[in-house]
Amino acid sequence: MSGIVQPGRLTEASKDAAIAALIAFALAAPLLGLKTVAATQGLELVQRWHLVAAAVAIVFTGRLLLRLLVWRTRRPGVEATAPQSAGRALASLGKATGPAFLLLALVWPLLPTTDRYLLDLGVLVLTYVLLAWGLNIVVGLAGLLDLGYVAFYAVGAYSYALLAQHLGWSFWVCLPIAGILTALWGIVLGFPVLRLRGDYLAIVTLAFGEIIRLILINWYEFTGGPDGISGIPRPSFFGIPFTDEDQGFAAVFGLDYSPMHRIVFLYYLVLALALVTLVVTIRLRRLPVGRAWEALREDEIACRSLGINTRNTKLTAFAIGAMFGGFAGAFFATRQGFISPESFVFAESALILAIVVLGGLGSQLGIVVAALLMIGGIEMLRNITWLKAVFGPDFDPALYRMLLFGLIMVTIMVWRPRGLISTRLPTIALADRKRIGAQLVGQGRG
Repeated sequence: MSGIVQPGRLTEASKDAAIAALIAFALAAPLLGLKTVAATQGLELVQRWHLVAAAVAIVFTGRLLLRLLVWRTRRPGVEATAPQSAGRALASLGKATGPAFLLLALVWPLLPTTDRYLLDLGVLVLTYVLLAWGLNIVVGLAGLLDLGYVAFYAVGAYSYALLAQHLGWSFWVCLPIAGILTALWGIVLGFPVLRLRGDYLAIVTLAFGEIIRLILINWYEFTGGPDGISGIPRPSFFGIPFTDEDQGFAAVFGLDYSPMHRIVFLYYLVLALALVTLVVTIRLRRLPVGRAWEALREDEIACRSLGINTRNTKLTAFAIGAMFGGFAGAFFATRQGFISPESFVFAESALILAIVVLGGLGSQLGIVVAALLMIGGIEMLRNITWLKAVFGPDFDPALYRMLLFGLIMVTIMVWRPRGLISTRLPTIALADRKRIGAQLVGQGRG
């Protein structure tokens, strides 16, 4: 009977769960079990072994359930048919989810429950959606692993800041120039890595990101060095500033002045940039260059044998992906009003790449869902108070939100190892466009 767990399998799963629990104890004992607090005569060591016991119990139970319910042997033929039904379900769900996300994004600032915090959170999520959609061209469509994408983010931000400060140009003039300059830097990165692939490509792109960051720190006369650039001009509504003066936005349209006007404008501005990125990406996928990206992703040798110029294909992927990163950097600079090299560290590249991989390589909708989980989820974990009933009244969720977020991420990647939306629909097909199941999609590589 398939519904009954065999004793031998239960014993094996229990041993595996016990080993995982032992490893969890070794890691959690110094991190969770002991804590130093300030005392009158120095530091005092507080023991919190109940947290260690809770962590070990969670790991043991989770590992046991995974071995019994998820990682079990499938019968021959089941693996081939299951992804097709799941792909059809995801396809029908995606047709309804995409317009729902768009409608929610359009009315988000108008909802009565949306305050300044939620509006700023929406701006942050859309910024990372814009960045992830740009990186998705390089990683998800062309299959080129890029660990230095934050460099293009920085180039766009500093391009806008320097042009706006020294030349006095408006945001609308500096935005396309920042995108063009960033695309040129994408080509500069693309030329040295034309013959590289895999881990070697990742190392070079990682080094490129660090080189840009070090240049920003050391070129003090041009970039301000570690001090950064402050006083960056804010964007205007086609020449109308968001101030409380007589010529401001509120006075022109007969509204009462509110600082929320500028925040709402920034929200719709980044939403417009994200939608432009989405539309351009979808259109490019149907063009010959987009099909060349997908061919390069699947097999570079076969791509060359078909007569596709892989050099130009890679350079266009780096340039266009970098351009959208530059747009996001320019928006970040005008929104913050201050930029410094500390905002463009490797952790940002890792976060953007994690959004692309978690959402599903090449999936536009999956990236939106992953950005909501990774950016919005981290912020929402600050306000989880019911965990105090589990770990005690002294437990502060804000201190452990990254640990909790990591556990959630591990759970999602175990459940969907190739991303939330791992199935693919071919751009061009001779007959019916049959959806490609997750079992045929490369894991972690596209």
